[in-house]
Amino acid sequence: MASKSGAIFLSSLIAGTLDILAAIFFYALLFQKTTPVKILQSIASGIFKKEAYSGGSQMALYGLLLHYFIAFVFASFYFTIYPYFSYLKKNTLLSGVFYGIFVWITMNLVVLPVVFPVLPEKHFDFPLLLSILILIFCIGIPIAFITQKYYSLRK
Repeated sequence: MASKSGAIFLSSLIAGTLDILAAIFFYALLFQKTTPVKILQSIASGIFKKEAYSGGSQMALYGLLLHYFIAFVFASFYFTIYPYFSYLKKNTLLSGVFYGIFVWITMNLVVLPVVFPVLPEKHFDFPLLLSILILIFCIGIPIAFITQKYYSLRK
């Protein structure tokens, strides 16, 4: 991790990959609720709306690119705020847990309602808890540890 941009790119790549693989594993393979292509198309539907579901593999690719872009935004944000909040440096694991929760709140209570004005009602149940845990373990914790490692090498 020679540069900050390289570290951000690495954390985006790792977090984005872990997150999409977890979504595919749980929702497509384990629970068989959907397919990997439909997962990616649903991400693309944030931009392309219903057209995303009839666009085949091209829309799945757009969904994957959008997914990594979102991971990049969250990684960049954490890297930016890290030097200014001393409590992020005190306990990396706990910071990652809280950042994963922050990502879930941001995506589910801000971004998705803006992009999709009509969403199903949320209930505190296993699927909701699973979605939070995926973001904690696949986004928050990896970004927190990579950020901590980058800044600790700069001392």
